[in-house]
Amino acid sequence: MELKRERVREHLLTVIESRRPGDAIPSERTLCAALGVSRPTLRAAVDELVATGLLVREHGRGMFVAPDKITQELVAEHRAAGTPRSGGDWTSTVLGLRTVRAGARVGRRLALSPAAELFHVTRLRKVDGAPIALEHLHVPADLVPGLTAADMEGGFYAHLRDRHGIRPAHAVQSIEPTVLSEEEAGLLDVPVLSPALLFDRVTSDADGRPVEYVRSLYRGDRYRV
Repeated sequence: MELKRERVREHLLTVIESRRPGDAIPSERTLCAALGVSRPTLRAAVDELVATGLLVREHGRGMFVAPDKITQELVAEHRAAGTPRSGGDWTSTVLGLRTVRAGARVGRRLALSPAAELFHVTRLRKVDGAPIALEHLHVPADLVPGLTAADMEGGFYAHLRDRHGIRPAHAVQSIEPTVLSEEEAGLLDVPVLSPALLFDRVTSDADGRPVEYVRSLYRGDRYRV
């Protein structure tokens, strides 16, 4: 069920990115037939995207792409470009690392072919031992050959600089409110549907080459902009 919902979610994200704000997306019946899934599976994915502000559902009319989010451009100084500021001791626990194809949506973010290989890394970020953020990083595999989970337990930008000679220079990110799913809430040790902040960021080097695409969920009770 989780795998099907994730596949539906990725398809919907691709549809959203191919349309303009206010455009309608296909009906539930059309999407279910095209994806070969049941309505409950489709609705679970749609509900998640409505909650995160990417889709708008209008009774009797259908589903529409939500208005554009405000984005900001950030310049790296001594810290990671686009990384939220916070005191305390930051640590990372790697929950998963696998090689995947970029696909259309992530490929566009990283200026890569959909067939390009990426490392998809899931990390739980903690401050003073308490979970504060859940990160999903996508990194071009040819930039970091042989990347391991141990490499991702420290600072990723330091790894890029020291091991591969890559210096992140700037980032473009959007920030929006959302709520946490059951799985996300469990990892972040908060109740289901707790408020959170969703960071969507692309970081590039000095030549403008994208080096990572990250979606991060930060606990709403522990972090504010």
